[in-house]
Amino acid sequence: MGYIDLHVHSNASDGTLSPAQVVELAARKGLKAIALTDHDTVAGIREAKEAAARSDVELVPGIEFSCVWKGTEIHILGLFVDLEDPSFCREVDALKAVRDERNTEMIRRFQADGMDITLEGLKAGKPDTVITRAHFARLLVEKGYAPTLDGAFKKYLQYGGRYCIRKERIDPEKAIEILVKDHAFPSLAHIMQYKLGWEEDRKLVAYLKELGLQGLEVYHSSHNASQSIRLQDLAVRYGLLPTGGSDFHGANKPDIQIGVGRGGLKLSYGLLEDIKRARG
Repeated sequence: MGYIDLHVHSNASDGTLSPAQVVELAARKGLKAIALTDHDTVAGIREAKEAAARSDVELVPGIEFSCVWKGTEIHILGLFVDLEDPSFCREVDALKAVRDERNTEMIRRFQADGMDITLEGLKAGKPDTVITRAHFARLLVEKGYAPTLDGAFKKYLQYGGRYCIRKERIDPEKAIEILVKDHAFPSLAHIMQYKLGWEEDRKLVAYLKELGLQGLEVYHSSHNASQSIRLQDLAVRYGLLPTGGSDFHGANKPDIQIGVGRGGLKLSYGLLEDIKRARG
């Protein structure tokens, strides 16, 4: 039946491979389908679709929205987004504009302290990329201001610090509203990373279900087998379909490989078939 990966990033956000390279890597790994789910952008989808058309890989167009629930950052995945929907595209463009303003202010703060951080350096020849903290970390290392990516994050890129303004995030109500209007499939990503505790996890899932959530990322590189079993039960309890993915970012997360995560993921194409049936 084949294996899939429904949570993958490219350099359209904070991955290191181009959308086409991500698809080509998936093909070499023998994956049947992947979802490109870059942060708050669909800029890489068309390139990925073109690459997929030249391969045996099925490309699911997606996005990953950054949201806040009770003060905690959470992520909502949207699968099967429609790039031809003008309303959806306007919403995504508005998010990008807010992110661009934040990045401009971060650049100004670095430059005010005599550091050679520029928008051109952050984009590194990729004009359409959505700039994230990972781009700042890479450039800080390249310029010699930090020895490693981890060092750059710790010294310069802690949220609320001198240089790293807390990013504006939409609430989950808005994210799910955008996706439902676009006829996409909304799914809650990597819930174990939020460290809420099982009762709060349940409350979050119940709340999002009322808003229109349709899926729960049961299988992820940060979930162990026991957690995935409990998340499967949670999905069944609230009538959600299980999704899964590696959260591949290329060299920015070198321990996570496409399709297999840290080595243990094997996600059946049947998961994707169930989502397609649910969408009609």
